[in-house]
Amino acid sequence: MKQGAAEAGQAGVKDAAYDLFQDALMSGQLRPGQMVSQRALVDMLNLSIGALRELLPRLQAEGLVSVLPQRGILIPAIDLSMIRNTFQMRAALEREAVIHAVREMSDAVLESQRKLHTDIVEAVKKAPTPELLARGQEIDTGFHNLLISATDNELLRNAYNINAIRMRLIKLDRIRLNETVLPEAFGDHLAVIDAIQKRDRIAAIDAMDKHVRNARNRALQL
Repeated sequence: MKQGAAEAGQAGVKDAAYDLFQDALMSGQLRPGQMVSQRALVDMLNLSIGALRELLPRLQAEGLVSVLPQRGILIPAIDLSMIRNTFQMRAALEREAVIHAVREMSDAVLESQRKLHTDIVEAVKKAPTPELLARGQEIDTGFHNLLISATDNELLRNAYNINAIRMRLIKLDRIRLNETVLPEAFGDHLAVIDAIQKRDRIAAIDAMDKHVRNARNRALQL
């Protein structure tokens, strides 16, 4: 029992270190293409060198860093290959999610999502304030997370969460929800919602593929 508690505590520490690394990426403390030393990363994340060395294999396995002997730790650059690979993975995972949603997601949940989307689009058209655009980003993220979580597939969720880190980096670097992008992206979402609610599997897959393709193209244009 004591051993189990110790293992759980150790896992919690590792997860906390992983979250700190993600926060550093999302806040811009760490930037794509940046080379950083272990010592600098230890200081930045307020970790021990031992905790960092335990964290690095996970980050390497997930493609979030490359450890270069005698040089340091490289944060992968956002290049054409990363964008294409990340969006291809996203398309595969979200395609499976909409197939499940067509079978299982309730009309009540879909109607709730529809209202969130239409309300924010109308509000942004009238006055695209930073607060509304930030709310739009929350709704955007929440919609995709809802579809993935509804699959109740832990392996799929884990793969999506890892890929979502790369997606967030791409968005921070290349895609911003502004008064032009938000209505376009949410129009895509509404097409997905419509197809799911009609229980049209092919139309739902096509609508999600179009949405991911549009987002990828926006990233590649910059």
